[in-house]
Amino acid sequence: MSGSREATGKRLSFRDPDGSLVELDGEVLRIVREGAAERVRTFLESPLFRGLVDEGLLVPTWPAQTEPPGQEPACGANAAGERPLVLRHETVEFPSYPHEWPAEMLWEAGRLTLELCERSLEFGFGLKDATPYNVLFRGPRPVFVDVLSFEPREPGDFVWTAYGQFVRTFLLPLALWRWARVPPAVVFSAYREGLAPEQAVRWLGTWARLRPPVLTLATLPHWLAGWADRMGERLHRRRIGDAEVAGHVLRRLFRGLRDQLERLQPPASRDSEWARYEEAIPPQARRAKHDWVVGTLRRLAPKTVLDLGCNTGSLAQAAAGTGARVVAVDRDPVVVGLAWRRAASVGCDVLPLVVDVARSTPALGWRNLECRSFLDRAQGRFDCVLMLALIHHLAVTEHIPVGEVAALTRDLTRRFALVEFVPQDDPMFCRLVRGRDTLFASWTQETFEAAFRQWFDIVDVAEIPGSARRLYCMVRRD
Repeated sequence: MSGSREATGKRLSFRDPDGSLVELDGEVLRIVREGAAERVRTFLESPLFRGLVDEGLLVPTWPAQTEPPGQEPACGANAAGERPLVLRHETVEFPSYPHEWPAEMLWEAGRLTLELCERSLEFGFGLKDATPYNVLFRGPRPVFVDVLSFEPREPGDFVWTAYGQFVRTFLLPLALWRWARVPPAVVFSAYREGLAPEQAVRWLGTWARLRPPVLTLATLPHWLAGWADRMGERLHRRRIGDAEVAGHVLRRLFRGLRDQLERLQPPASRDSEWARYEEAIPPQARRAKHDWVVGTLRRLAPKTVLDLGCNTGSLAQAAAGTGARVVAVDRDPVVVGLAWRRAASVGCDVLPLVVDVARSTPALGWRNLECRSFLDRAQGRFDCVLMLALIHHLAVTEHIPVGEVAALTRDLTRRFALVEFVPQDDPMFCRLVRGRDTLFASWTQETFEAAFRQWFDIVDVAEIPGSARRLYCMVRRD
């Protein structure tokens, strides 16, 4: 990154012609061009804005008192010398993206988007776009972060121009998960703007294409694509009519979208190789491990915890119960969805994400600057890292040397690490090795401890009853 960009802040978003988003000295600033400033001020002074912020549905936002950081001409002062409006947003602790969400979180973001559409309609506003990139999560709760999406609505306008975007980025990806087992991570890693109807039809089987709501959302639009091309601009022309009728049409549209979203709610029970992993652990061992982790975290009192390989989130929830803010990641979208359900049901501060630590989320978007990589966001952010029942998977399945795992742990934690050693004769280790024992002859407790001692002091060790597994509490050396 060049010196000039470091001096002016990281540009996070630029696709909206009405403004852009930058990060400067740890603060998030939104630069609003002069032509949109009056509209944005009107929204910020409205009871709709105040109500949404008070309910935690919209990120708190206020005018900044400082001059905006230097920007490229598209978002800085124009030729007439106009200065943009600068807004300051309350920072969301750990930003995440749709390509890291399980289907449950995408569905919840869709519910929030429709809630804002319906609420805005009653106050004379509307949402000009409907993309999951306008939503972040605080723990398991979604929060809308783009104030530029709100615009005053012509009373007689009964067209929601963002309808197609909502279908492409919420409904069709959810349909793909429900009937084709394609997770949102796959969709959004490849297609930032979601799925066109013809793409969804190709991915779905014949049975799914003909059932509602896929029939009306994808199959029929795909069949009628030629007719739509011939209609051209006539199909998308804004229509102004009676205000009461227009309001009724839009309310009915949003109710219909809500019904379609409900039909596509991710199923609570879905088979996965790892969904019942914790049930296979003997109850005595499971309780001992839980009690040791909770007791250790209470002594250490970390404010932030990263749980790598969280499975269904039981230990992440336990960590949150000690007062920590927790980010919990796993490669399996099914177990991460279950972790989200667990956190949302009790309201604990756990943010579950679909991240494979062996192939962690890369930087994406224009010039790889729009979506930061997971490791970039996570590095040095957490007081404590949990790596429980994970390191042997990285060593055996991914062939990652334990020294590399120790170095990654050092990069992610500011202070503590709780890690688990699984010996060669453990049933799970034997299951993973599958007769390749000679490849892992060097996997011993001594080499494990030596790798971590390069960066950490081992301050506590506990054995799990009924097994040779060991739990380590380590403190990073500065």
